[in-house]
Amino acid sequence: MPIRSRIPEPLRRIVPTRSWSYGRWTAPRRVLPSFLICGGHRCGTAGLHRMLAAHPLVLRAARRDGVSFFDTSYERGIDWYRGHFPRQRTARRLQRRHGGTASAFETSTYYLYHPYAALRIARDLPDVRLLVLVRDPVDRAWSHFRVERLAGHEPEPSFARALALESARLRGQEERLGVEAGYRSFAHQHHAYRQRGEYATYLDRLASQVGRERICLVEAERLWTTPAKVYGEVLDFLGLPRLDEEPWLPPPTQPPALVDGAPGAPSDGLPVEPPGARTRRELADHYAPHDTHLAAWLGRPPVWRSAVAEAFR
Repeated sequence: MPIRSRIPEPLRRIVPTRSWSYGRWTAPRRVLPSFLICGGHRCGTAGLHRMLAAHPLVLRAARRDGVSFFDTSYERGIDWYRGHFPRQRTARRLQRRHGGTASAFETSTYYLYHPYAALRIARDLPDVRLLVLVRDPVDRAWSHFRVERLAGHEPEPSFARALALESARLRGQEERLGVEAGYRSFAHQHHAYRQRGEYATYLDRLASQVGRERICLVEAERLWTTPAKVYGEVLDFLGLPRLDEEPWLPPPTQPPALVDGAPGAPSDGLPVEPPGARTRRELADHYAPHDTHLAAWLGRPPVWRSAVAEAFR
């Protein structure tokens, strides 16, 4: 039986708090991240996180599900944030063992979307590099809806209806995030299904704060189909050594789509059928100008546009 399962539940709730308090006390002796995976949500970030965390010169934050400092926990202060990362002596030990420079990171996908996260990142981590993943925005929106339903955050059973409600739900939320200290918007964080696929809008805001040269854009479809190639490109961007000559390969990853609607996957009574052709067409039409804008970032149309044209021919 795992040790954690033998710890009484009240004590289990206390231990993380004590752990972060200890991290804050030892903050001056801890590293800060040199790169972040900051989005997009439901775009394969968990897979890339696992691949990078397996690199021998990479240190991850203590929280696997993201620290969420620059979006919803900024009032806790930079020492609280630093307390989630390994000690400097751990980084030095890795460097002696493997050569090169050790890098710490974390993954918090709401950073891309929170209206003030980019400004905070630029101010507190002036040299950080950012990884942003994008995915067919129609598939991303459906995946997002399904996950929120499974988590109990979405009471509306109809995806089409949730899309119709989105504008009303989000009205005024970014403004409140900007003027009310400590305000958290549940709708902005959980119900922006259509909006979060407008990738170029968020990328432009991010670049205006940190600079385009510090952002690496990764198409999830390329990561899933050619993981070794894309992984190598990411390592080059981060200044981490490739390990092709070693008997070590990045662990396998799989697209969220294989999980979201996999036949036989537990549904808990929730919808498992993908959106109909009409809803997909409406979303694809909505995203067309945003994908054109994204092409300026990629230097070519995003990979999913050819699939969109084929599907609705």
